[in-house]
Amino acid sequence: MAINPYAPQLGDRDPLAVSRATPARLQSLIAALGTDKLNAAPAPGKWSVRDILCHLADCEVVFAFRLRQALAQDRHVIQPFDQDDWAATYERYDARAALATFAALRQWNLALIAGLGAGDFDKPLNHPERGDMTLQAVIETMGGHDLNHLRQVEAILA
Repeated sequence: MAINPYAPQLGDRDPLAVSRATPARLQSLIAALGTDKLNAAPAPGKWSVRDILCHLADCEVVFAFRLRQALAQDRHVIQPFDQDDWAATYERYDARAALATFAALRQWNLALIAGLGAGDFDKPLNHPERGDMTLQAVIETMGGHDLNHLRQVEAILA
């Protein structure tokens, strides 16, 4: 598995610019949608817009922990998680609350990243499924992950 499985989505884009823009882009995409549209899955077994927003909020919690642990520990080992196991509770949540949670956590993570020194981005860590990487790879994963799910939301709403 690649260090950043979302690298193809990110391409040569600046991961921080993508990460800064994502909450507002999502807000504009869902602004006029009713609850039925937000909760409707595009096909059996596929995530709804609500599910994607919940997933993004959950992942931002994960990214927050990974960034902070990577900075606090030498060669931090990332704890993987099964997104489908976490998604089992998403029907309990409101899509707009999930987006607000994602946006607040993203702002918090971006504030952390903005205060980093140049050498911090090279801090090594390990993902048991992806191998050795740096803090920069986590940041790039955030941006590519955003683009992946933005495209899913856009496709559902098209």
